[in-house]
Amino acid sequence: MDAVEKLVPLAALTLFLLGAGYGQQAQQPGTAQNPAQPVPAKSEPLPQADAPITGAAKAADPATPAMNPAADPGSGSSANFADPSSDKTSTVPRQLPISSAPFDQIVDRTIAREHEYVKTLQQYSPIVETYIQDLKSDADLGSAPSSDNYFLGRLELTTQGTSQKSYLAQPGLFRSLLKRINSLYSLEFLPLGFAQMVFIDNAVFDHQHYDFAFSKREFLGDTRCVVIDLYPKKDSGNGRFLGRIWVEDQGYHVVRVNGTYTGAPHFQRYVHFDAWRLNMQPGLWLPAYIYSEESDLSYRFGTGHLKYKALTRLWGYDLKPSNQSEMTEVVADRNVKDQSEAGHDLSPVESDRAWQRLGEDNALDSLQRAGIMSAPGEVDKVLETVINNLEITNHIELQPEVRCRVMLTTPLESFSIGHTIVLSRGLIDVLPNEATLAAVLAHELAHIALGHKFDTGWAFSDRTFFPDELTFKKMSFHHKPEEETAADAKALEYLKNSPYKDQLDDVGLFMKALALREHVLPNLIQAHLGNTLMVDKGKLRMAPLENSAPQLKMRDMKQIPALPMGSRVQLDPWSDRLALMKSKPVPLLSANEKLWFEITPVFPYITRFNGGAPATAATASNATH
Repeated sequence: MDAVEKLVPLAALTLFLLGAGYGQQAQQPGTAQNPAQPVPAKSEPLPQADAPITGAAKAADPATPAMNPAADPGSGSSANFADPSSDKTSTVPRQLPISSAPFDQIVDRTIAREHEYVKTLQQYSPIVETYIQDLKSDADLGSAPSSDNYFLGRLELTTQGTSQKSYLAQPGLFRSLLKRINSLYSLEFLPLGFAQMVFIDNAVFDHQHYDFAFSKREFLGDTRCVVIDLYPKKDSGNGRFLGRIWVEDQGYHVVRVNGTYTGAPHFQRYVHFDAWRLNMQPGLWLPAYIYSEESDLSYRFGTGHLKYKALTRLWGYDLKPSNQSEMTEVVADRNVKDQSEAGHDLSPVESDRAWQRLGEDNALDSLQRAGIMSAPGEVDKVLETVINNLEITNHIELQPEVRCRVMLTTPLESFSIGHTIVLSRGLIDVLPNEATLAAVLAHELAHIALGHKFDTGWAFSDRTFFPDELTFKKMSFHHKPEEETAADAKALEYLKNSPYKDQLDDVGLFMKALALREHVLPNLIQAHLGNTLMVDKGKLRMAPLENSAPQLKMRDMKQIPALPMGSRVQLDPWSDRLALMKSKPVPLLSANEKLWFEITPVFPYITRFNGGAPATAATASNATH
C-alpha cells in the first residue's frame, strides 16, 4: 500500500462535508418582552398546558458524530469539520413532573435561590473573556464591524466587591481597555462593575424592590421553565433590573436573564444584555455567556451614537488555584508509562528529544492550569488527523510525533511549542472548511520540519512558577520574521502535494476576507502567545494563494470565505474541554447572514446535569454556520 492509500479516509473522519456547516439552530422562542400580566392570586396554581418542544428537545451528545448529511450545494452552505467520535444517538430526556406550586411560592423560592447563587459565585474565580465589535452600515452586508476591543482576565467576587485580574500583557492596555468597556457597560457605577451582568441584582433582589409578573411557561432546550417579568418598584433606586428571567421549575434556579438596568445617572448608559447559566454540577447553575447589543446607543449629550455587539464567555470554574498543591487529590494515573522496559540510559539524540518534550509538557501544563489551554480532547484528534494527511502525502517523518492542542481564547493565532501545534478556539471557529484548516496547520508543521527551535528552558519546572495573570508576559512562542517566511513557503509546498490541492482557492478567499477586516479588527487578529496570520508587516500568510483566488463577492450567498465567531467549537465551562458542534444546515436568506468574523447571539441548549456528561451538553450555538 503506498503512502496515499494510508491516508485516514477524509469522507469518514475529517473532511468538511459540503452543506453541513453553514447552519444555525432555531432560536428559542419568547425573547420579546410582553406587557406585564396580573400576578395570580396566592392560591392559584400556574397554567399546566405545556409540552416538550418536539424535535428540538433532544440533548446534545458529545459523542454524536458530526457526519451531517450534505446539503444542496446551491443552498449557500459552506463546509463542516467531521467528528471522529463514535456513532451514538441521543434521546429525549425524561421530563420531570410539572410543578404545581402557586406563583407566589415559585417567586419566593426563586428569590432564595438567587441569594444562594450570589454567595456561591464567591467560591469561584472563573476566566472571563469579553470581545466587542462596533458596527457600521454596509451597502452589501447590511452591517459590518468597524472596530473591536478585547478583554481577558480572571473574575474574583467577594463580599467587599469585585476585581478582575487582566491577562493581557501589554503595558497600559488593560487600563485603556477597561476605560473602553466602562463606556459600554457602565462599569463606573454598577455595584459590582462588569460582573453585575452575571447577576439579576446582587444587593436587593426581593419583594420590596421588585414586582413579579407571570408571563408563560417555556422550554429552553429540554428544561421546562417558568418565565417571569421583573419590574423595579418606584423609588427602588438606581441600577435595578428591568426585564425577563427564566426559572427552571424543579430547583427554581434562574437559567436566563434578559433585559437591562434602570435609573442610569447623567452621562452614563446601561446596556441591554442576555445572560445564560448552565447546570455544571448537581444543583449548581453558573454563568457561561453574556451577550450584549445596542443598535443606537447615544452618548456625549446625544451627539454620539454607537452600534455594537459584545460576547462575554466565562470558563475555568474547576481550575485549581495556581498555588494549591495537587497533592490534595492523589489520583493514580494509569496513563503513566513505565520506562523500565527500555533497560538502558537514553542515547544523546533520545535525551535531546526527551528534554524538548519535557519543555513542551511543562509549557502546556502551565497554560492549562492558567485556564488558557483546553484539556486534551476530541478536537485535538481532528487536527492531528489533518496533520497525518499532510505528513503522509509529503513523506514527512518526525520524532517525537506531532501533537495538537487548542487555546480557549478568541483572537486568531497559531503557533508551535516544540512538536506541539496550538490553534486558538477563535481561529478554528471561523475557518470555512478543512482546506483552510490544513493551510493553518501546514504552516506550523513547516516550522517543526524546518527545525525552528523553541526555548527548551521550559524543561526547568521553576520557570512556570508565576501567577496566572502573568502568562502572556512570561510566555512567548513567536518565530522570527525570516522563519515565518520560510515556513510559509514550505507550507505552500505541502498543500500542493496534499489532498487539499484542489481547494486552495478557498484558502486564498479566507485570506482575502481576513485582509479586508485586518484594519478594523486588530484585537481579533492580534496574537498573544504566538504569531498572527501575517508573516511580515502588512503581508498575510499564503500571499500567492490570496493573489490567485477569485474576487470576493459580497452578495454571493454561495461564496463563504469565513464563518462567524463561535461556529465550530463548544466549550464546557466547568472542565474546559472542547467538542465540535453539531448543527443542521440552514440556507442563507440574504448576504446579511454571511457574518464573516462577526459576533452573534448565543442560544445554548439548556439541559440538567446528568451525573456524567459535561456541561457542554448544553450546546452553545452562536447562530452557527
